[in-house]
Amino acid sequence: MNRDIIEGRWNELKGQIKGQWAKLTDDDIQRANGKTEELVGVLQQRYGYEKEEAKKQVERFADSVKQRIDGKN
Repeated sequence: MNRDIIEGRWNELKGQIKGQWAKLTDDDIQRANGKTEELVGVLQQRYGYEKEEAKKQVERFADSVKQRIDGKN
């Protein structure tokens, strides 16, 4: 699952996550701490997304990270 990429590369991706979702605070990112379900919850809070939309957003982000990683290999 591509979401495993987020968990495995959390420290590398924190800046990109903040760039993707500018409303997230440093505390939000720390609270998520690499857990995609927590990130989904934070997105729901900050952006008012329904759970399914937040999950889709995280999946799209993970897919884009995977494509960049695959492109480098």
